[in-house]
Amino acid sequence: MKENLQKQMNSISQRLENVKKLQAKRWENEDHWDTLNDLLVKELDEILLIEPHNTSALINIGAIYSDMGENEKALDYLKMALNLGSEDKNLFVNLTIVMIYMEKHQSEYLEYLEDVEEKMENPLTFKAHFEPQSR
Repeated sequence: MKENLQKQMNSISQRLENVKKLQAKRWENEDHWDTLNDLLVKELDEILLIEPHNTSALINIGAIYSDMGENEKALDYLKMALNLGSEDKNLFVNLTIVMIYMEKHQSEYLEYLEDVEEKMENPLTFKAHFEPQSR
């Protein structure tokens, strides 16, 4: 039983690594942007069905939704990761990005930036794309 659980956890880590690689390719293949985003969301949804408290998957799906301009959805997933106690640097960066895009008051996201430099980035997560002029 324990061995099976370990295999499943390793498989989730492998799937998250693959998600991260595919996510990076989106920027090189903008013709396939929507298709790749759909694939990423589907894969992350499947991971979350198996492990609903996987903060890496929550952070990544939040980043994807942010990149798609679906900031309310992005914020929901990111807040779930925050409520689960994630200390991942990318979570705090992504929360800030989403809140800036949602035109929240600076005081609402400054707290996320205050100690972000002291946090470590989980190798299985990534940052949302940020271009303040583009929105």
